[in-house]
Amino acid sequence: MRGVVRLSKIIACLREYRLARRNVASSLRPMSPSDYIDAHAADLVALLQRLVRLPTVNPPGDHYDAITRLLVAELDGAGLKVRRYTVPAALAKSHLPLGQHAFPRYNVLGKLAARRAKKTLHFNAHYDVVPVSGIWRHGDPFSGEVERGWVYGRGTSDMKGSHASLLLALRALKATRTDPKLNIEVSFTADEETDSELGAGWLVRHAPIRPDYAIVMEGGEGSGVCCGHNGVVWLNVTVHGRAAHGSQPERGVNALEKMAALVRALDDHKRALAARAFTAPDGKVRTPTLNVGGVFAPGPGGKINTVPAFASFSIDRRVVPSESVAAAERELRGFLRTAAKAIPQCRITVEKVSHNHPCFTPPDAPFFRAMAGCVARVRRRPAVFMTSTGFNDMHFFAHNLKIPTLGYGPGGHNYHAVDERASVRELVASAKIYAELLTTFAG
Repeated sequence: MRGVVRLSKIIACLREYRLARRNVASSLRPMSPSDYIDAHAADLVALLQRLVRLPTVNPPGDHYDAITRLLVAELDGAGLKVRRYTVPAALAKSHLPLGQHAFPRYNVLGKLAARRAKKTLHFNAHYDVVPVSGIWRHGDPFSGEVERGWVYGRGTSDMKGSHASLLLALRALKATRTDPKLNIEVSFTADEETDSELGAGWLVRHAPIRPDYAIVMEGGEGSGVCCGHNGVVWLNVTVHGRAAHGSQPERGVNALEKMAALVRALDDHKRALAARAFTAPDGKVRTPTLNVGGVFAPGPGGKINTVPAFASFSIDRRVVPSESVAAAERELRGFLRTAAKAIPQCRITVEKVSHNHPCFTPPDAPFFRAMAGCVARVRRRPAVFMTSTGFNDMHFFAHNLKIPTLGYGPGGHNYHAVDERASVRELVASAKIYAELLTTFAG
């Protein structure tokens, strides 16, 4: 019996020795960027809260100065050389509506030269957010409150969450002394929620960037890697009538009635668009769409007992990647002219509000395969290439710079809606994917 006891003690001592050796080996093993990201998830959340609590609402362009100063400091802390560019006042004034001339536009650019790297990867994200409305779960739409693994607030999912994910990934590389295999450029740009001309548009035309690849940090999320998106044409249509007293409507031309007839006629154009198709790499079929009346209004002088002399409505025409903005706009204007002529006494004017180009790159280049591999390894399930029904800033890099461009970020829920929120788990996963790509893909 004494021998058995002695043997069991020896076995126990051996187990303790092996465990101690494993613990020592673990403590001596250098921390990986992924380990660092896991250990600093709270820092990611805290940074996102700081970003969300700066209400960078566009229009008009609030708090752009404050948020770009914060982003400059964060990029500097991550080891990048950083510069903030002020969009020339004359250019901003010529492009912005009168009520926004007092709001300067800024773009931030950071650079990191990696040792022995030959290629450069550019990360881009916009920092402006859409206006808020409605009653929010935590009261303040810019609270940044955390509940059950979600960060709430305008801009959390579109798209300040991606700022926080990328910045933690860059800090992880610096803290763990991990050399990226690519030179890095990072831009945080203005005005994507309007038309990006003073943001990503200005950047690709005027800033000193020379990327070989680009990631716009939205459009794809989860297992979906975005390789293209729809474009858009925005028009505003004004219908001109003739005012008269409400007791004698026959003496006037009712602009509202003419507008209603014109809107009904647009159903024919919608049906024609629905017959067209673009098939994305994931097999989903996209068709052009037409949304009427996101904005509609009477003209001046409106009164309940007056025949309305003016009526206006907006048109949002989504352009699939197999179409062009110019052709879509030309076709839509032609349809409106023909339809108005067929309606008695219907006189219209059509104003271009804005447009954004579609883009699509077949995902067969090594860059796309590398990103899909990183997504699959971090998420432990296959990645899928897809296209976005919305538009973002990918086309500036894909079209203007003609480089392989994809969209990927943490995303979230309720974009542009009440209780917008981002998942902490997804924020962390995106940070790991960015770090994984930077340390495994050399171009």
